[in-house]
Amino acid sequence: MATTLHDTKDTLVSRAERQMDTHFADPKLTTRQKIALTCRIAYDGGHDSGLAGQISARGEEPGTYWTQRLGLGFDEITEDNLLLVDEDLQVLEGEGMPNPANRFHSWIYREREDVNCIIHTHPLHAAALAMLEVPLVVSHMDTTPLYEDCAFLRDWPGVPVGNEEGEIISAALGDKRAILLAHHGQLVTGATVEEACALAVLIERAARLQLLAMAAGTIQPLDPALAREAHDWTSTDRRNKASFAYYARRALRNHPDCVTGEVEL
Repeated sequence: MATTLHDTKDTLVSRAERQMDTHFADPKLTTRQKIALTCRIAYDGGHDSGLAGQISARGEEPGTYWTQRLGLGFDEITEDNLLLVDEDLQVLEGEGMPNPANRFHSWIYREREDVNCIIHTHPLHAAALAMLEVPLVVSHMDTTPLYEDCAFLRDWPGVPVGNEEGEIISAALGDKRAILLAHHGQLVTGATVEEACALAVLIERAARLQLLAMAAGTIQPLDPALAREAHDWTSTDRRNKASFAYYARRALRNHPDCVTGEVEL
């Protein structure tokens, strides 16, 4: 006989969170493997735009981070061809050069100690929405991790290879995890690679949903209290890691070459 049918929502949420802590373990992956997998996940999710876009994650030493080599597409990134760079984009490990646009990553890492991974891409639907100079509107339960958590930069500062662009983008991002950059693309951040990856997948879906809804009628708002509740419920570390593990398993079926050896997910 059922014993939980009269439990409060708070009680059921707490129970589910405890169960997730038990059933979803941390993936046994290195940072480099997570970045390589994220590149393939992003590629499969429509984030490919030639050589545009960067993914980075902090290195072990302060002021360093891993990123991909300029000249390689997201579908060509492996754990072995990543670069370790410093804040001046000097290569400390690996061969080749980083994307000069990585400079604004250095600014974000300096401004946000809570950020350990940055993903900036020009996916089709997010870029199309950016062309309209329209902020991201979160009006569906699936996209609530971005509710009140996606900034908007209306003015395009030009090619983001200068320090000025780093100052502008990091300031516009503020304390949020994501930002839509007008006439440009999207940028998401995470305390973990898993969190940033999940948000990157989500923001492109959110932009696509918004464009479809705008074409059909007027988007109706979510109840703010319920949207904030959903944001918090769907933004936990365990859920991010479970989502990443799913995306990674799917990516490995399509791109088994991106990591070396066997991985547990």
